[in-house]
Amino acid sequence: MATVSAPALAQAKRLVIKIGSALLVDQSGLRADWLRSLAADVAALRARGTGVVIVSSGSIALGRRVLGLAGSTLPLEQSQAAAAVGQIRLARAYEEVLGPHDVSTAQVLVTLEDTADRRRYLNSRATLETLLSLGVVPIVNENDTVATDEIRFGDNDRLAAQIAVTIGADQLLLLSDVDGLYTANPKTDPSAEHLPVIEHITPEIEAMAGDPVSGLSKGGMKTKLLAAKVAVAGGCAMAIAEGFAEHPVGALEQGGRCSWFLPEGDPQAARKRWIAAMKPRGELFVDEGAANALRSGKSLLPAGITKVVGRFGRGDPVTIAGPDRAVLGKGLVRYTGDEARLIAGHRSGEIEEILGYPGRAALIHRDDMVVG
Repeated sequence: MATVSAPALAQAKRLVIKIGSALLVDQSGLRADWLRSLAADVAALRARGTGVVIVSSGSIALGRRVLGLAGSTLPLEQSQAAAAVGQIRLARAYEEVLGPHDVSTAQVLVTLEDTADRRRYLNSRATLETLLSLGVVPIVNENDTVATDEIRFGDNDRLAAQIAVTIGADQLLLLSDVDGLYTANPKTDPSAEHLPVIEHITPEIEAMAGDPVSGLSKGGMKTKLLAAKVAVAGGCAMAIAEGFAEHPVGALEQGGRCSWFLPEGDPQAARKRWIAAMKPRGELFVDEGAANALRSGKSLLPAGITKVVGRFGRGDPVTIAGPDRAVLGKGLVRYTGDEARLIAGHRSGEIEEILGYPGRAALIHRDDMVVG
């Protein structure tokens, strides 16, 4: 029995919604009416100020129908071909259903390498942050056309969790073919009990996971628990809900059954802990003006840099020290050590002239920094 209340979707400032293949595609193709109802839900979320990212499966399922590829398991080359054909249809479908609500969409394709590599991670994060600030709903999927087994997330549950942590989302909703976590498989055990709120993912909770129940989806309850571990560690609450009915988000807001996994702290605090634990690759010294700006929560601009020490790449952690050489904090730098030395002491507007290309205004963004 739950001892704490479940989060409310209405409270979400940033929400990631993962759509399973079985919801989006059936044996006859795209479930267009269902997708239009989801678009209405997303538009309602956007209207009240919630930033929304959709992580959508379905490209391979759509593409294999167009190409007439039968069988339960496709060879890698055919999966990649199906993804290439299906992804363009998937992106167009989202654009067509969200457009009438005056909601712009963007396609973002990622691989595991994009989150494992800090430079790519920062680039992905900056792109998603910019899209959200412009009111766009990014449609994210694994780049199945180039991903191989060695660089795959393997399922979009875990991809959605990683995206949620990347953008600092406070809630993640996995819409799937199950309405949450049970003490056992409810299809085979009539005594299985539904768990509405999970405070901690214990070995006992992990033992309750079963196998996928749909031939169209890759992820079962085990992958959803793996996703939950990533999400809650990043300060993001996660819900598993059945989404076959139309208006699945609206139904959940009206009390639909689901299982909530409670976060460990808030997203920003979790991110700060992650950055603080990294081993620095270099050091930046700043003047008093920059030091005061950092203490007040501002980003670090090149103009405030007085000295750059060490060899580091984009996305590497560096320490930040004030004029008295006392450490002020640590952050993920957006330029290499050589680039930082060139632009140190210069205004952001001079970066393109110095480096030969337009760079980012901040050397370290405030969201990628822990001070104190």
